[in-house]
Amino acid sequence: MGGATLAAALAPSGRRILILERGDHLRPSAHDRDAEAIFAKGHYRPDEQWLDGAGKPFNPGNYYYVGGNSKFYGAVLLRYRAEDFSPLRHIGGTTPGWPIRYNDLEPYYGKAEQLYAVRGQTGCDPTEPAHSTDYSFGPVPDEPAISDLRRRLSAVGLHPASLPLGVDLDRWLSRASTPWDAYPNTSGGKLDAETGGLAAALAHDNVSLRTNSRVSRVLVGPEGRVTGVELASGEVISARIVVLAAGAVQSAALLLASTDEAHPTGLANSSDQVGRNFMNHNSSAILALHPFRTNPSVYQKTLMVNDFYLTGGPGGEPLGNIQLLGKISGPILRASSALPAVLANWIAKRSVDLYAVSEDLPDPESRVSLKDGQIVLDWKRSNQDTHVALVRKMKRLLRKAGYPVVVSRPFDRRTPSHQCGTARMGDDPATSVTDSFGRSHDHANLFVMDASILPTSGAVNPALTIAALAIRAAEHITQTDLAA
Repeated sequence: MGGATLAAALAPSGRRILILERGDHLRPSAHDRDAEAIFAKGHYRPDEQWLDGAGKPFNPGNYYYVGGNSKFYGAVLLRYRAEDFSPLRHIGGTTPGWPIRYNDLEPYYGKAEQLYAVRGQTGCDPTEPAHSTDYSFGPVPDEPAISDLRRRLSAVGLHPASLPLGVDLDRWLSRASTPWDAYPNTSGGKLDAETGGLAAALAHDNVSLRTNSRVSRVLVGPEGRVTGVELASGEVISARIVVLAAGAVQSAALLLASTDEAHPTGLANSSDQVGRNFMNHNSSAILALHPFRTNPSVYQKTLMVNDFYLTGGPGGEPLGNIQLLGKISGPILRASSALPAVLANWIAKRSVDLYAVSEDLPDPESRVSLKDGQIVLDWKRSNQDTHVALVRKMKRLLRKAGYPVVVSRPFDRRTPSHQCGTARMGDDPATSVTDSFGRSHDHANLFVMDASILPTSGAVNPALTIAALAIRAAEHITQTDLAA
């Protein structure tokens, strides 16, 4: 989202922009709407092993295609709440705040919503921040079972609101009647980094894309300015400005791998903060069902509840966000459990499926590092009591709303879908990696433009915030003429 959106916002300036993508285009196939292939067989998962903090290898949920992880995302394009930019006291600690405030980013949120054709509705969410522009398109409609859920949640005192989504519903469903959440976008039905930002960028003759071009290191000259990048093939590409937008794990790993005599711990790392403060939302799936009611929804993911986003803890602490998942099917349920097929299908036919998200707090010991060139992701989970409280509260309210059977299961470490924080922005070069525009404190022409720079994870999907930061950074680059 960061790289594609930055390219789109910079393209009208006339600068020559080369986008290097490690992977290839994601093309239509027999697997792209096959739940068994995607969730049980892991058809699209990378042939890659990372190490966890104990040195145990695992296969990460990172994807290397044009468009990156957004090719599989749930197309949720939510703004951070205004309060997320200031220090917030949680059950597990207090967040550090940002070097900018919501109002600094608000105009760029609106521009990102335009670029990604976000469908939404203002005025229903009690935590919604101010909008200077409205959505250009109305919300994706609820299916009948979700309209019933919305009514039931309202009846128990909650304020369900429509999820802002980057989805062309007719186009998505024309390919097959499936959810879009965690399914690969090969039809253009989701507005992801490729179909949104990259398509807008490549409409300009001065922008080009090279696939299957894995960058192995960033190169820097004796004066401290970055000179270009080296590919795994050995090819060197020179550039006046280099932007890393490979995701919070891979961008940090690339900086750490780019050592030389003057930078023995990697580039942009005089603060020793590269790779640190890794965050990944504390998340759980919640399945609510009534044995005598079915849920024939196809896509389902149209609703959220933020009543506990800013409060709800024992001392009024924030708990997090609740949103719908794409509809769970029998094969998806079997892939994550030991349930027999008959029982998994019975549950999936009756369940309404929700996603509980709580904030993970920054910790310098939660980090990405390298061991003999291999990525080590030592994720120190935080704020767990907050997440337990959110799930417990929502389960109780769902039972009250008429779903007598409610079960939950946390997401595991193999799903770093909202990874962030490993090159965080800040005003102090001693405690941060970039400034608020994503520019390295150490190298004036090196930018990081992905979720790496987020100082906090909030409790909402980060894609729109990444896009808004990229548009803001593009304006800064243009106005300061950094390439001159």
